[in-house]
Amino acid sequence: MRRSLVESLYASPTSLTIGAVTGVAVGIVISTLSEPGPIQLVVSVLCVVATLRVISAVFFHRQLVRGTAVASRSWELIYELGAWGYSGLLGLMAFVTLIGSRDPVTHMLSVSMATGYAGGISGRNAGRVQIAIGQVCLTLLPTATGLWLQGSTGYRVLSVAMVMMVLGLAEISSTIHRIVVQALVGRRDKSLLAEKFERLARFDSLTGLENRMAMQMRLREIFDTNQKRNDAVTILWMDVDRFKEINDSLGHMVGDQLLRGVAERLNEVVQGRGRIARFGGDEFVIICQDMDRVTASALAQEIISYFAHGFDLSDNHLQVTASIGYAVAPQDGRDMDELMQHADLALYEAKGQGRNRAASFNWSLKERFNRVHEIETGLRRALDGGELKLLFQPIVDLESGHIDACEALLRWDHPVLGPIPPSEFIPIAEGMGMIEAMTGWVLREACAAAASWPGDVRIAINISPASLKSNELPANVIAALLESGLSARQLELEVTESIFLDDSGQTNAVLRELQRIGLRLALDDFGTGYSSLSYLRSYRFDTLKIDQSFMAGVSANAEDRAIVRAIGNLARDLAMDTVAEGIETRTSLPMRAKPASPMSRAIYSAGRSRAIASRS
Repeated sequence: MRRSLVESLYASPTSLTIGAVTGVAVGIVISTLSEPGPIQLVVSVLCVVATLRVISAVFFHRQLVRGTAVASRSWELIYELGAWGYSGLLGLMAFVTLIGSRDPVTHMLSVSMATGYAGGISGRNAGRVQIAIGQVCLTLLPTATGLWLQGSTGYRVLSVAMVMMVLGLAEISSTIHRIVVQALVGRRDKSLLAEKFERLARFDSLTGLENRMAMQMRLREIFDTNQKRNDAVTILWMDVDRFKEINDSLGHMVGDQLLRGVAERLNEVVQGRGRIARFGGDEFVIICQDMDRVTASALAQEIISYFAHGFDLSDNHLQVTASIGYAVAPQDGRDMDELMQHADLALYEAKGQGRNRAASFNWSLKERFNRVHEIETGLRRALDGGELKLLFQPIVDLESGHIDACEALLRWDHPVLGPIPPSEFIPIAEGMGMIEAMTGWVLREACAAAASWPGDVRIAINISPASLKSNELPANVIAALLESGLSARQLELEVTESIFLDDSGQTNAVLRELQRIGLRLALDDFGTGYSSLSYLRSYRFDTLKIDQSFMAGVSANAEDRAIVRAIGNLARDLAMDTVAEGIETRTSLPMRAKPASPMSRAIYSAGRSRAIASRS
């Protein structure tokens, strides 16, 4: 603010020049009309001081316009001495004229010049109020003294009026100074506020790193100013592994400390080789110019290794890992958006491979991404456009040889990609939030088909773990049963053991509600994954399905035979049906020669099928 006030002194060299020229001109006229004496010496000195003031003011103003001037204390002192010297010489010129001459014309010229200059200077130099008041006093007080010493009444009245003018002009200068200072303070506060908002807009308040907007602006500028098409630009996209678990278990305060620690750790590793930004949440982006793929890989590994030291946060020592995906322009993308997308795909690849690793983008990732995108787009159309269909796989009672149940198998023939297996499109539907609508469609179609079957043949339907977390499943089941007229005991829902990993009260409540409706429940793929006998005690399953991986080697592998026999005995003692997956022909029955075994009543299903059943 002081610098601004000093710059205001030199802001208008034109007005200073006019004041100097006018004073010199009046001085020359007075010296011409006066007899030789002190007045000529005073005017000569006044001309020299005026010239020096004009030269210094013009020089500083030009430097100020160019932006090379510094409003230092030295320049303020130069102006102050020149102003006081010039004002004192004007006052002295008036005093000498009033005392040494009796010509009323010279008296009028000197007094008018002094009062006019004092009035103008009180406003012009109010930015530095001590300079303005000093100039007024140095100009008017000697003039008032000369008027008083003239002795006549009119001169003395004018002298008193001039002294009063000194007080008035001092007040005016102080008032203008206060207004100027308030304006400068307001401008400074506005500037500081603007800087604060700009920083909030460009920097992350938690870590102090650039935020997403600033990062995107920087990257866009790099691509816009890149003159060479082969200039390498690398984006490393980093994600803190399992950050949500840390945040949820230890609290947001520890999570915030961890993010600050991650930012500090990244600054230590990168050390000017790139610009770091917090993209959002626990994701960080590093932009490196002139960095090829080999160097990018080395930097990514360096970051991952540096994280192995762990983080000491308050009373917690956290072993945190990071996953990094990186893409290098122009090989992996020739514009900002493409390169960002490809680095993101590489990050997902690193996390999919097990986390705590770095992955480079390759175009097969893009092909996979495009396929997933095509499936996502097609799924919305498929459900409404009738592209989905159900196949029914028979489950045969090996004692009677009759079909005991049929398993509904969902199939989709994509108009462009061709047949897509459920193992591929079901997880995508779960991620899109479409699994509830898809499950409702399968329930309605399967129940409607089963209602026309002869006898008491059941329909078995696989239920996604995601559907069990929704309140819509019981309502969809009841609606399908009411629309089709199928009895509840003819509908069997198959679930896998993975639903119990979440240990969700919602899942348990849905299962209990389904059992109260009267549905049959089947535990699918038993013996693999996360098998636990406690599930059989906690839930009354009607059917136990042995995974086909055991049935494939049951003839040649004693261990598989022992496992299948044990599961069969367990199911028989718990009064559950047993379904053995993977037996599709009579010749593939592994237990035909052993009537005494728990599987001795099994027979095969007709035609090609994925699973057949035995009743224990």
